[in-house]
Amino acid sequence: MDRETFVRELEKSSGTLFRVSWSMLQNREDCRDAMQETALRAWEKRHTLRNEAFFSTWIVRILINASRDILRRRRRTVSLEETAEPIADLPDPALALALQRLPEKLRLPLVMQCSEGMTYADIARALRITEAAVRGRIHRAKEALRKELEE
Repeated sequence: MDRETFVRELEKSSGTLFRVSWSMLQNREDCRDAMQETALRAWEKRHTLRNEAFFSTWIVRILINASRDILRRRRRTVSLEETAEPIADLPDPALALALQRLPEKLRLPLVMQCSEGMTYADIARALRITEAAVRGRIHRAKEALRKELEE
């Protein structure tokens, strides 16, 4: 993959990358750090991308790993008194809070499908799980949100 193609694909994926990292980190500066780290890692490892058609799922996987690295570092340095910013771009504050409360395992596939329009196959590839697991996690996430919002 040449530089121009890489930059073009990265720019096309930037909105998705920000929203996926936001669903995990819920902090603008950390999201920017994760996106920068993702771009660097992806450029250095671009030779490992077997098929350019899968660039978006490949880069999301790198972003998830970079975001998890940031979360690990944050756990060592952030005090318990600090609170996360609310999830952006959700019209209903109750939905935003309910979504924040979901475990990452359920929240991430739901955000990838609903916000990003990714297919079950793409989500499965990015998360390295089966499509059946993706369907199950999305279903459990929706059920958990439904129950919490009914209360």
